[in-house]
Amino acid sequence: MSLRLRLSLILGSAFVLLWSLAAVWMLFDLRNQLMLTLDQRLASSARMVSGLLLQLPQLQQTEGSAPLSTEQLGMPEGIACQISSVRGEILASSRAAPGSALGVEEKGFHERNIDGVTWRTFTLIEGDMRVTTADRLDERDTLNRSILLAAAAPVVLALLGSLLVLWVGLSRELSPLRRIRQALAERSADSIEPLHIDGLPQELQPLVATQNQLFQRIGQAIERERRLTDDAAHELRSPLTAIKTHLQVASMTEGATARQALAHAEAGTDRLHQTLEQLLLLARVEGRLPFDEPLQYSAAQVAHMAISDAQQPGSQPIELHLLDASAQRLLAMPPTLAIAALRNLLDNAQRHNSADTAVSLSVQLRGEHVCFSVQDAGPGVAPEKLPQLTARFWRNSSGDGSGLGLSIVNAIAQRCGGALEFVSSANGLRVNLVLPSRSASDPL
Repeated sequence: MSLRLRLSLILGSAFVLLWSLAAVWMLFDLRNQLMLTLDQRLASSARMVSGLLLQLPQLQQTEGSAPLSTEQLGMPEGIACQISSVRGEILASSRAAPGSALGVEEKGFHERNIDGVTWRTFTLIEGDMRVTTADRLDERDTLNRSILLAAAAPVVLALLGSLLVLWVGLSRELSPLRRIRQALAERSADSIEPLHIDGLPQELQPLVATQNQLFQRIGQAIERERRLTDDAAHELRSPLTAIKTHLQVASMTEGATARQALAHAEAGTDRLHQTLEQLLLLARVEGRLPFDEPLQYSAAQVAHMAISDAQQPGSQPIELHLLDASAQRLLAMPPTLAIAALRNLLDNAQRHNSADTAVSLSVQLRGEHVCFSVQDAGPGVAPEKLPQLTARFWRNSSGDGSGLGLSIVNAIAQRCGGALEFVSSANGLRVNLVLPSRSASDPL
């Protein structure tokens, strides 16, 4: 069911209900007022006739004489009226009155059935005479239906007009949604251009703005994946070519030359394997794939695990310095990401460090965050090159790294609400990895 139809049914039902209640209330009140007016007419007519009788000589009614006509007393045509004595003798009667006596012994309003016709009567007793005026209830009902029909017709027309105006108004006001739908339907599947729709109401502008932000994020993701694909294809082509070449040399030679070629091929395979693992980790981090881990590690545990992974046989030593109570803080992030980020920093520092110097890892608090500082004693990085450190496959030297380590660290920091800082000096490069943390007593 469309939104316009649903709104029309809801608002139309509300209109019908409210108009119906108002119409019933008005018509019920109109009927009561009509009946009250007709009763007042009967009472006024009886008092008028009674006043006329007071101006005439005393009526003398003898037995067997014909009754007087109300026209002789000046009564208007169309009034059902009878004048009778208290003994029940009819002294005067209007043409509309029935042949039988209308009056009753009690004064006031009554309803009587005479010859199959129900009358609404009003009796006024003045001395020895009784004045009775009456209306036929069937004539009252006919008049009541005519008045109610005349009053109900405008209400029905107003209700139908309101429903028509409601339908047209909803169609007009919902037209911006139709324009948005048409604009989206006319776009190509790979289009990420923002929507430009003029004349939108204020309530729909945030919707279009959010849609454009989504297109922008999709465009950034597509561009990021395109760059990753292009860079990966370029970077993987070289080790694959080298491996193929070494294998060809090994197949065509023997002895030490073949063994050396196979060793080079194995080294290229290791480098290719490492690059592929880094690419998969980067894609998983930037792709917002979940890292559901129930374990919570402290900063000291993460530092020890990262050092254990980075400290390979023959590699340079790593010195750990726990400067304050930060070692007991739990990291508010998946430990796999924290260990991977810190291990990449340590690998990068070892790769560029001086041969006779240990890599330094310091851990300290920075507000509610834990700061891991990795310091090497290498040549450092020129200030103008610092912004390029997190670019994919960018290398400051011709080392054997994949050029993805710092890109992965930066992606992990951004995903988990942390930060990555670079400080270059003559004594080497210091990298600060700031990660969110919590105390052991804080709720998860």
